[in-house]
Amino acid sequence: METAANDGFRATPYQSDDGLTLYARDYGGPEIADRLPVICLPGLTRNARDFHTLALLLSTDPATPRRVVTIDYRGRGQSDWDANKANYNLGIEARDVVSACQHLKIERGIFIGTSRGGLILHLLAHMRPDLIAAVILNDIGPKIEANGLKRIRDYLNAATPPHSWPEAVAFLKACHIRYFPALQEEDWREMAAAIYRDINGKPVADFDPAIATQLLAIDFAQPLPDLWPYFDELAKVPILVVKGEHSDLIADKTVDEMKARCSSLSTLEALGQGHAPLLHLESVFPRTRLFISDVP
Repeated sequence: METAANDGFRATPYQSDDGLTLYARDYGGPEIADRLPVICLPGLTRNARDFHTLALLLSTDPATPRRVVTIDYRGRGQSDWDANKANYNLGIEARDVVSACQHLKIERGIFIGTSRGGLILHLLAHMRPDLIAAVILNDIGPKIEANGLKRIRDYLNAATPPHSWPEAVAFLKACHIRYFPALQEEDWREMAAAIYRDINGKPVADFDPAIATQLLAIDFAQPLPDLWPYFDELAKVPILVVKGEHSDLIADKTVDEMKARCSSLSTLEALGQGHAPLLHLESVFPRTRLFISDVP
């Protein structure tokens, strides 16, 4: 079990509409209740641990500390796996985010959506626009590039389980270092600790394999659906788009179209990073922090 007292957060279980026990981490104390909280939504197979360093930085900021909530979707991290694998979809996961906010008594907040988390935010802008005060879209937009999604599909479905933690770190570096030359050795170790769970001293991928299997059913001969109508609803609040310098999931032309549709949109290029950037790195965090601090 995680020890919140040592790690800077409170482990918070809550119930989904259909009875699953889901999980969130809640960082920060009551003294920062007068500021809007930050709610962090991870990528496709990722979990709340992805945001641990960022959450600590934001919740302990000496000038403008914020409450930070990081979420495990169903089938990821500490949350229950769903027996009905069809429920691993954006609509239900968006409903689960609403349930988390209700349980944590969050009426409005600043949302960070990495990859799939950003897609969920597009739907949330339609379902519950009142929840969203501002948004950081981390390497994601209403249109995703097929080549990037194919790479993620192949990586997730071809990965061989590592036998040790050093092997897990080496595997991640071999797969991703060409996209992430900015990462240092400690960054790779932290990535491994976020992606894998320790079971009897061995790293095990911390998600339901059915989530990765779903990608095999995508017909890439057909155009991928986009979320532009939902983005137009999201565009009513301030948006920061963080784009990895080496990202293959979101195109520059998509970011340009987002700018044209949202007058309050700003952008940040994460140098030396691909999909999806680590927001706590020194090259990215100051702008991320500034965007958040500018929201009341």
